[in-house]
Amino acid sequence: MFVLCKLDRSMTMLLVDMKADGVSVGKPDKKMGNHSQLTADVYFENVFIPSEQLVGDEGKGLKAALTSLTLGRVGIGACGVGMAQAAFDFAVDYMQNRSVFGKPLSNYQYWQFRFADYATQLENARNLYVKAAITQDKKRPSVANQCAMAKLIGSALAGDVARDAIQVCGGYGFVKELAATGQQFPLEAIYRDSKIGEIYEGANEIQRLLIARSIFGKDAVG
Repeated sequence: MFVLCKLDRSMTMLLVDMKADGVSVGKPDKKMGNHSQLTADVYFENVFIPSEQLVGDEGKGLKAALTSLTLGRVGIGACGVGMAQAAFDFAVDYMQNRSVFGKPLSNYQYWQFRFADYATQLENARNLYVKAAITQDKKRPSVANQCAMAKLIGSALAGDVARDAIQVCGGYGFVKELAATGQQFPLEAIYRDSKIGEIYEGANEIQRLLIARSIFGKDAVG
């Protein structure tokens, strides 16, 4: 695993063999969602790292870590769009087949307008992370700003769409599995999983700060 270490007064990135002497991993954390991505404490006790496992240049590990965070935001934006699209598709199918007061839910203008807005936001969010990825591939200077925007919009949209999808699907949105039939429903998991997107790779508040800095400058924003 990559480990960012304090060395003298700077940060250095090292590649640590997880099977090396002195490396141990604690039990996986129990989390609200994102269960497929395990997190746990890692312990080091007198671990020796050979010089060939230095990543990049000594003292420049923080820059490497921040670069990785920036690029990771594109992926989080894409994941957010994927979750939002999945919740959107499930809810649309449900609304077309579920009748309330004698007509399908899809006939009610409130939900028509709500999901028309979400369809537009999905298209915008998808275009944004694709544009950020292209910007990175072409090494254009605006990449950090676009990565921040892609992460901010994609991750927030996943939670918004999942929440309203659960609302319109009612009990079938809230339930995970029906005991009587064993039928499973995806929305509760999408809703739980979506939240971490607003937190990791820099919380969305940080993304707004970065975007504001690109508009007003570092002297004004900090």
